[in-house]
Amino acid sequence: MSSVAESWRLAVATAEYTAVGVTRLLEGIRQACPEARFYQASSSEMFGRARETPQSEATPFYPRSPYGVAKAYGHFITVNYRESFGLHASSGILFNHESPRRGQSFVTRRISRGVAEIKLGRSDELVLGNLDVRRDWGYAKEYVEAMWLMLQQPDADDFVIGTGVSHSVRDLVETAFACVGLKAEDHVRVDPALARPADIEDLVADATKAREKLGWEPHTSMEEVVEKMVRADVEALERKA
Repeated sequence: MSSVAESWRLAVATAEYTAVGVTRLLEGIRQACPEARFYQASSSEMFGRARETPQSEATPFYPRSPYGVAKAYGHFITVNYRESFGLHASSGILFNHESPRRGQSFVTRRISRGVAEIKLGRSDELVLGNLDVRRDWGYAKEYVEAMWLMLQQPDADDFVIGTGVSHSVRDLVETAFACVGLKAEDHVRVDPALARPADIEDLVADATKAREKLGWEPHTSMEEVVEKMVRADVEALERKA
């Protein structure tokens, strides 16, 4: 379960997959292959109503969704197995990372796909929820490189991965429409019913530890990621025409 929005609809399943599922994997490694290297996909959603900005590995968690709560469990059980059984189990606390492969249930892909459909005349309106929340968006390919680097380290550890820059959903929408020469205000409608029961106002990463220990840095801006996504969706829809 990787969707915050879906976790509200499937709260119990989210706990089974995203929380207890991690324990099952770690227990299997402990019993059958303790020399294996394990990567836990932790999440910036664990910070939730963040106690400080930006958020680092030392920032307390305050999750605001079933997804965030389950991720916090998965994160701490990974720390426990690492410290208790000596497993090489690292957690990457990844902030939002996007690419043209992002699932269509996620807001970034809904935006890029919706903009592509409007550009090609297949739609005229993009309906979204809260446009004012802010997130730290990066490029998924670079974040996977950070995951790989974690598993090459002699000792397992936890690392925040992000760009250190936050943007609002409104910024992202305007960037997406600009990619195809359109204006967001001409096509976007806000539907309050699409807002989550509880949301997070602002998340932004402090990835100092990753830079210093992994030698990792982001190189692709939010604007560049959005352009990749919009262009890919336009091309995909044109092929289906």
